Amino acid sequence: MKEKNTPSLKRPEVIFLSFFGVGFSPWAPGTMGTLATLPFLYFLGKFSPPFFLFIPFLIIATFASCVIAEITQKKLKLHDPGWIVMDEVLGMATTWLFYQSSHWSHLLVMFILFRAFDIFKVWPATFFDKKVTHGYGTIIDDIVSGIYAGAVYYAICYFNLIPFS
Repeated sequence: MKEKNTPSLKRPEVIFLSFFGVGFSPWAPGTMGTLATLPFLYFLGKFSPPFFLFIPFLIIATFASCVIAEITQKKLKLHDPGWIVMDEVLGMATTWLFYQSSHWSHLLVMFILFRAFDIFKVWPATFFDKKVTHGYGTIIDDIVSGIYAGAVYYAICYFNLIPFS
């Protein structure tokens, strides 16, 4: 018999929060979740959507993810399990929002910056990660990391600190 708090990919909320199962990667699920976001951002960058259209989508997706994470974590009696990678997806999307590019070099630097900020958790990300124990904490700490990474990346591009091809 399966344990009560074992997530199942037959459940839509688990599919969503694990970003279609990517979160169940045996190696670095957070990194895999961030990597899985890159093809979407690449194609989105090719279409050059207006900045103002992407923000409402990101806000709604963040709020929905917080609520779904809260309900799922309560139901499964878990706190911020590694298989939830929707926070990385949204955090990377937040980073990308600062400089909407589809070029591989831009995406690579954004990826590295986001992962660094996500791993090292600069305040207030640490507050959300450690002190907010419900679904909002699970998701919002990565949004904060995405804002930091995006701001740093924007500064890198603005001051032309890395010559891109």
